[in-house]
Amino acid sequence: MLGPGQTTDVLIQGNQLPARYYMAARAYQSAQNAPFDNTTTTAILEYKSAPCPAKKGINGPKPIMPSLPAYNDTNTVTAFSQSFRSPRKVEVPTEIDESLFFTVGLGLNNCPPNFPSSRCQGPNGTRFTASMNNVSFVLPQSISLLQAHQHGIPGVFTTDFPGTPPLKFDYTGNVSRSLYQPVPGTKLYKLKYGSKVQIVLQDTSIVTPENHPIHLHGYDFYIVAEGFGNFDPKTDTSKFNLVDPPLRNTVGVPVNGWAVIRFVADNPGVWIMHCHLDVHITWGLAMAFVVENGFGELQSLQAPPPDLPIC
Repeated sequence: MLGPGQTTDVLIQGNQLPARYYMAARAYQSAQNAPFDNTTTTAILEYKSAPCPAKKGINGPKPIMPSLPAYNDTNTVTAFSQSFRSPRKVEVPTEIDESLFFTVGLGLNNCPPNFPSSRCQGPNGTRFTASMNNVSFVLPQSISLLQAHQHGIPGVFTTDFPGTPPLKFDYTGNVSRSLYQPVPGTKLYKLKYGSKVQIVLQDTSIVTPENHPIHLHGYDFYIVAEGFGNFDPKTDTSKFNLVDPPLRNTVGVPVNGWAVIRFVADNPGVWIMHCHLDVHITWGLAMAFVVENGFGELQSLQAPPPDLPIC
């Protein structure tokens, strides 16, 4: 299972009969009734001692096609993602300075006046949107977040992104329609240099539950646990792997479920966290961290070079 933008290194043991084998991949689809590309992509892995492939007009051995799971086989996806471990014991942050809880999911906004119907394809003429903690992220138009932070330019963003959902509800249950409209904003969350951060990423069933590949720029993080339903700190913390969890930069938040990640904020700057489904980031499923400088040159954000091109 690979989320969009996610990488995985694999080792192949050449212990099969010399032949030509397909490497094949197909989409995993977790959102109900959402259209998707259901084609299967293939490549051929061929042993050097395999019989010669078929030539034009001559029958020959065809590549062997592997069996693939169903498009919506969440059980297989979950079993695969939860099987990952680091090859040895790792130093997972244990004493947490910032314990954050982010809901992720879709939403619907009313169509603005004079908008063409082609841009408002949600139910009853609404527009699809997305959010974290009910904030639909708006990218600045003329000045980058990092530039505004480095030069202290006001009015580009605020640092009041909520560390917990503004309203608690049954995230994976039957959500009230009153919670379908997130608030647009360019809100960031400030972290002190060196702070140890834990984030619970909770999927919601607003519009439809879905597996969201959440990617964090500037950092790798440990995925210490995953599960289904609403995260419960009283019972689910016992599932944390603090010995050898995998280190990644993208985590697939399970459909109708949650994932917990941990990292140390030791890379100063402005770093966006977003869903790697392209349409979801354009809909606002993102936020960003401002990681403050520490002490000294090695713990501080470098100034841009004098010859940096102006966009």
